[in-house]
Amino acid sequence: MSTGTGADSAPGHTSTTTAAPAGTNSMFSSLRIRNYRLFATGQVVSNTGTWMQRIAQDWLVLSLTGSASAVGITIALQFLPMLMFGLYGGVLADRLPKRPLLIATQGAMGLTGIALAVLTLAGHVQVWHVYLAAFLLGLVTVVDNPARQTFVPEMVGKDQVANAVSLNSANFQSARLVGPAIAGVLITAVGSGWAFLLNGLSFAAPIAGLLMMRAHELHPVEPQPRAKGQLREGLRYVAGRPELIWPIVLVGFIGTFGFNFPIWLSAYVSDVFHGDAGTYGLFNTLIAAGSLVGALLAARRGHSRLRLLVAAAVLFSALLLVTAFAPGLWLFAALLVPIGVFGLTVNVTANSSVQMATDPEMRGRVMALFMMVFTGGTPLGAPLLGWITDTYGARIGMAAGGAISLLASVAIAVVLARVGNLRLHVSRRGVAFVPSPRAHTRELVAAA
Repeated sequence: MSTGTGADSAPGHTSTTTAAPAGTNSMFSSLRIRNYRLFATGQVVSNTGTWMQRIAQDWLVLSLTGSASAVGITIALQFLPMLMFGLYGGVLADRLPKRPLLIATQGAMGLTGIALAVLTLAGHVQVWHVYLAAFLLGLVTVVDNPARQTFVPEMVGKDQVANAVSLNSANFQSARLVGPAIAGVLITAVGSGWAFLLNGLSFAAPIAGLLMMRAHELHPVEPQPRAKGQLREGLRYVAGRPELIWPIVLVGFIGTFGFNFPIWLSAYVSDVFHGDAGTYGLFNTLIAAGSLVGALLAARRGHSRLRLLVAAAVLFSALLLVTAFAPGLWLFAALLVPIGVFGLTVNVTANSSVQMATDPEMRGRVMALFMMVFTGGTPLGAPLLGWITDTYGARIGMAAGGAISLLASVAIAVVLARVGNLRLHVSRRGVAFVPSPRAHTRELVAAA
């Protein structure tokens, strides 16, 4: 949905009984659309199962090997396919109809959980089985992620994209609060295998939702025919649009250096506050709660602006620096909530602004690049921040991540201001970028 090309002119229409009114900015406005309601219901079930499997998977690997490094290998194997093949997943998402593609990917993800459950419940599971399942899940995600991201505009239309993207994040964060708790009970009571089984079965919910959708109420984008050079075409498309490339670069820095909470929080628990597993769970719950609040606030706004993205990135990074040197446990814990709020705001605002600034026929490739940069940086940034944390301590490790993220955020703010002919304006209401008096009207100024 390009902001300048009328992106929702693709074939298809939306029933007046199911579409949210244009311009509606209520927190749950996109849920008035039947197809999106079915999608969101299925996703909350499968997301809960996914968080259950994450916890059970890490615990199983730790139980089998006694090694935290083995847990790190499992996580890296799950993210590695996105780093290696993410752009090709975007090409497939542009070439193939989204709904049948998602039915296939969701089914494949469910099968990986069921296979791991069978091996675990039968007592035959080995650590290489978990590694293989994590890698296969990562391969499926390469296609599922861009297809799922770009299917949202086809369900809700351009007026509700920002709201729907925000609700997707709220959906995920809600599952993040519930799934680990259920997994903990299951692992303690009956073992990891049942958590894997329930995760595998949970994918029946999104598949059922996709099958029940009314095709005539979608806003379908015509699949792109197979052709040479489509990957390069996507990269050139992004490179020529500042309103796309700079948000992607920004989330790349934030994702690589600012979202290393498993490393920092575990170090604070063990080395700074001398807590236990309950303390670690509390820290993660507070970040998840803040993220949920951030997602709901973003849904209420109903729009995405580049200045909000940059402001949220600066505040998120500054909070990491401040929190790194919090003197007491409870102050540290309290600051995790706004960190979750602004971190999620960065993610949601970048996601929705990039989608709305992209032409429909390019959206799969652009969103694949977005996800590859955002999540693919984890295997690169985590070892570096882990080494800094191990060598110089938890406070320096977290401060280093915050400092790198803050420098990147400020630098990109300056670049966007120059590209959009903006200037810094200081008034009683605060500090803001405003159009330069001599600037011609530009599309980027409207987007910013």
